[in-house]
Amino acid sequence: MSSRNKASDPQMANSQPSYFHLHLVSDSTGETLTTIAKAASVQYAQIRPIEHVHPLVRNARQLKRVMQEIEQAPGIVLYTIVNLDLIAELELKCKELKVPCLAVLQPIMQVFESYLGAPQTPKVAGQHVLDADYFRRIDALNFTMAHDDGRLPEDLSAADIILLGISRTSKTPTSIYLAQRGYKTANVPLVPSLPFPEEIAGEHSAFVVCLIASPDRIAEVRRNRALLMADRDLDDYVDRSRIAAEITYTRKLCAKHGWPIIDVTRRSVEETAATIIRLMQDREAEKSDEDEADASAPEGGHGA
Repeated sequence: MSSRNKASDPQMANSQPSYFHLHLVSDSTGETLTTIAKAASVQYAQIRPIEHVHPLVRNARQLKRVMQEIEQAPGIVLYTIVNLDLIAELELKCKELKVPCLAVLQPIMQVFESYLGAPQTPKVAGQHVLDADYFRRIDALNFTMAHDDGRLPEDLSAADIILLGISRTSKTPTSIYLAQRGYKTANVPLVPSLPFPEEIAGEHSAFVVCLIASPDRIAEVRRNRALLMADRDLDDYVDRSRIAAEITYTRKLCAKHGWPIIDVTRRSVEETAATIIRLMQDREAEKSDEDEADASAPEGGHGA
């Protein structure tokens, strides 16, 4: 490696680097790589990754351009590529540059192959096929967009999940994320001064969850929102004591109906959605256990 490269490569510095280059090379969208890389890089909060995402690399010409960029900014190389010739070429180049190169799915595939006793059948972008699961997610997304901000379906059982919460508790982004996971989600804003839709407390199969956050967090988000709505009097909207009263109203409503509450103050949308899915699965498991218990109970009660 030239002296110029040594000087510019944070890995060659004597002290801990402040950043590093991270090349993500994929023959598909790169979504899998990006997720894995983020999960790993956040464990090193003091060192900033400079991501170079290279999607849809499927021939030698495209790979050559990628390798030129790796040479210009050497760093960790992670890849998800099926073509063996491209893999060999990429790994050889990384070996010449003395940079780490890893097929991130290979350890997982080895476990699958060992357990299943069958060889893998590599397929480019196999996770993005237009199958029934794909169209289920599209259907869920369409449903969710049509039932945002209090627009409830006529049949609440058509929804998998109903999110409740006061303004600025991440109801819409959480709904959209859940829809991308295939869950039809409706969300309803809670406003203490307006009547609550009592049909939500009625008979239906949708899983109802309430979202809250700390008054300070909500006030901060609302204040930022208010900058875009300067033509309105929003003093009450960002008033901390009023927000606290709204949260109290939410808690009382949920306690009355036995609905779970999730505090999103320090949760990302992804974490909130994962918690909702787990709670819903727990409820389904409990209901299944109850149904089995009812089915196994002797008819006619206890004998004399």
